[in-house]
Amino acid sequence: MGSVEREIIVEAPVEQVWAIIGDFAHGPIRMAPGFVTDSTLDGPDLRIVTFENGTVLHERFIALDEAERRIVFSIVGGSVTPAHDNSSMQVFPHADGSRFVWIHDTLPHELADAFGTSMEHGLEVFKQTVENAVSTAY
Repeated sequence: MGSVEREIIVEAPVEQVWAIIGDFAHGPIRMAPGFVTDSTLDGPDLRIVTFENGTVLHERFIALDEAERRIVFSIVGGSVTPAHDNSSMQVFPHADGSRFVWIHDTLPHELADAFGTSMEHGLEVFKQTVENAVSTAY
């Protein structure tokens, strides 16, 4: 199994970061506007996420833990159809704001490199988006 872990420090309050990450329906487009072009629900537990390059992912909601600020979901279809997939996103308090940890496990393991690259890009867009919102609020 391929496993990718990425984390980033975001200079924003943990509550603000979690409000985006914990939003299963619209979190992806709020997280990375432009990189993600659409995020819609298809029933209560399935979202369809469209990326700027045309990739479409069908993701199933697995779990949400408000106390731990952790959400878990899985790619179950779309343009990419892994044999197994599981992702978790979690937000922790950090001296400079928030530490955002994203873990993605997938089969076949060859998908891990592509997912890692996409995750890195998404995290950079997220960091810019949230930090710009924080700086304009003050």
